[in-house]
Amino acid sequence: MSKKLLSVRFRGIFSSLLQRLSRIRILALFFTVGLILSPAVSVFSFSNTSHSGLTLAQNRANQSVVIRIGYQKAATVLNALKTKKDLEKALPAGSKVTWTEFPAGPPMLEAINAGSIDFGYTGESPPIFAQAAGTPLVYVAYDPWSPKAEAIIVPKNSPIKTVADLKGKRVAFAKGSNTNYLVVKALEKAGLKYSDIKPAFLTPPDARAAFEGNNVDAWAIWDPYLAAAVAATGARTLTDGTGLVSNRGYYLAAKSFVQKQPSALKTVLAQVKKISDWAQKNPTDVAKFLSPELGIDAAVLEIAERRRKYGVLPMTKEVIAGQQQVADAFYKIKLLPKQVSVKEIVWQGS
Repeated sequence: MSKKLLSVRFRGIFSSLLQRLSRIRILALFFTVGLILSPAVSVFSFSNTSHSGLTLAQNRANQSVVIRIGYQKAATVLNALKTKKDLEKALPAGSKVTWTEFPAGPPMLEAINAGSIDFGYTGESPPIFAQAAGTPLVYVAYDPWSPKAEAIIVPKNSPIKTVADLKGKRVAFAKGSNTNYLVVKALEKAGLKYSDIKPAFLTPPDARAAFEGNNVDAWAIWDPYLAAAVAATGARTLTDGTGLVSNRGYYLAAKSFVQKQPSALKTVLAQVKKISDWAQKNPTDVAKFLSPELGIDAAVLEIAERRRKYGVLPMTKEVIAGQQQVADAFYKIKLLPKQVSVKEIVWQGS
């Protein structure tokens, strides 16, 4: 083979080697750059994912809600909260609060059972009967109220002087109410049985008419209706709740609301507490607020306000035990169809 031909072949082989080396260097360079860029790309990707997740979390936290509240005109805190509209201002934009008035606690809790409301306030007895009936509700806080804020009264000229004199008499009160429990405990202390009286299950307006018309012998009633009846008729008090009952109030919520909207529930309780603190410090202003609502003179309402306490307090073992005593007492006299365990429906997030 000639030298010239060998030279051509050598140059071809050398060129091919150079091309291969170049491709290897380029691939190596791409590989190296890839290694350098990968962490950055990963960080960028993680940053975007985190930001996206945070945005979703923020959106969820700021989502508007609908809260349905049941209230009674005589229940100062929720009535005032409705009027002041502080709750609506505290909730995320676009939220809605609906308010439904009830004459007493039992029908309010029936509405929770029907899925019509999410939150409400009642005396100590209604939630016990509701629990026994299978209503999916939860105790979320309590209000100390006052034993002096309920009493058993008789007409001023009645021959009845003591609770023991109620034997065989017709006594009016709302079935399943806090005063129902007061009657049970007052009779027990006087050595009587529940079966020794003739209960007349009446709402406050109907009971007031029966009382003034002498169609019942006694009436167990709570404030402010108690203060109003005494002022209007000169009725005498046989006993109030002192030494007999705690007479606490309870803030209650539908179980579904507690589970699905815990943040909204905490907002509700925070606003309820603000109104409660205001009411405790301003009995005169509260009386003036309630007067046109209830059609009762402000001076009379102030009497009721000055003998009650306010508070939005977490459920304690002592309070739960006290509520259990109420349940056991109703079961003992067969007003409650079955035994209930109060602690089973107490909110654990308080």
